[in-house]
Amino acid sequence: MDFLIGTGFFIVIGILIASVFLHFVPIGLWISALAADVHVGIFTLIGMRMRRVPPAKIVMPLIKANKAGLDVNVNQLEAHYLAGGNVDKVVDALIASQRAQIVLPFERSAAIDLAGRDVLEAVQMSVNPKVIETPVVSAVAKNGIELKIKARVTVRANIDRLVGGAGEPTIIARVGEGIVTTVGSSEKHTDVLESPDDISKTVLGKGLDAGTAFEILSIDIADVDVGRNIGAQLQTDQAEADKRIAQAKAEERRAMAVAKEQEMKAYTQEMEAKVVEAQAEVPHAMAEAFKAGNLGVMDYYNMMNIQSDTEMRKAVSQAGKSKKNIPVQK
Repeated sequence: MDFLIGTGFFIVIGILIASVFLHFVPIGLWISALAADVHVGIFTLIGMRMRRVPPAKIVMPLIKANKAGLDVNVNQLEAHYLAGGNVDKVVDALIASQRAQIVLPFERSAAIDLAGRDVLEAVQMSVNPKVIETPVVSAVAKNGIELKIKARVTVRANIDRLVGGAGEPTIIARVGEGIVTTVGSSEKHTDVLESPDDISKTVLGKGLDAGTAFEILSIDIADVDVGRNIGAQLQTDQAEADKRIAQAKAEERRAMAVAKEQEMKAYTQEMEAKVVEAQAEVPHAMAEAFKAGNLGVMDYYNMMNIQSDTEMRKAVSQAGKSKKNIPVQK
């Protein structure tokens, strides 16, 4: 019984040791590499485990590259993986570029991948150009008519400028700017509607792909729609603004006139008050004159006659004016 227990214990220990050994020594991958005529040492695979590099992510792309005839070694792939790159996608891009007869060294492919760009997609775009559709671009001709234009830009990836080159948003922005400039230099919007290909020729001749990761092959105008009459709207807005300014100035003048009228009324009332005050002083002055002997009774009667005659003349003149204003009945 003790013999069986001891034997079982050694069997379990042996299984554990074998499991640990097979984990650190991927025998299956080593055999697959030998079968594909790829020489990878067993200690190299163990070193990958120690460096926390999954051996399958290095050995399988290496087998693929060897079968495609690429000159790639283990250290290059492992270094690219440790730098945070996608080893399998880089190898696929190298194979695709070799089949398309595009010169793409491993260092450049790895740099493109580490820069955050899809290197395989870039190679595929070099072979099969991509069509970028711009959003609707609003442009105004010299006669004030708005045109809404949509364009399709056919681009091909430029492998040499993928690292550090601008992306699709820059291409779209530059094409939109070129459309606005071309339409804005047209005398009439009908000129653009008659020959929209002039926009493509003008924009394409500006070299919009400079400094980008793409090469523009063609720019095609997909749709042109007539929008608002911006010129007429601006003139209407300007006329409305001028009217408001004139109204404000007229209101200012009216306010000044009202203030002047109020000032004159106040002055008139002040003068009338002074006249009333002066008239109130007349009886006192006459009384003082009587007392001093400077004014006699006959002088007083003469003055009253003159005053009565003046009031009568005034009443007669007012009656004559009122008769002129009475309409004649037929």
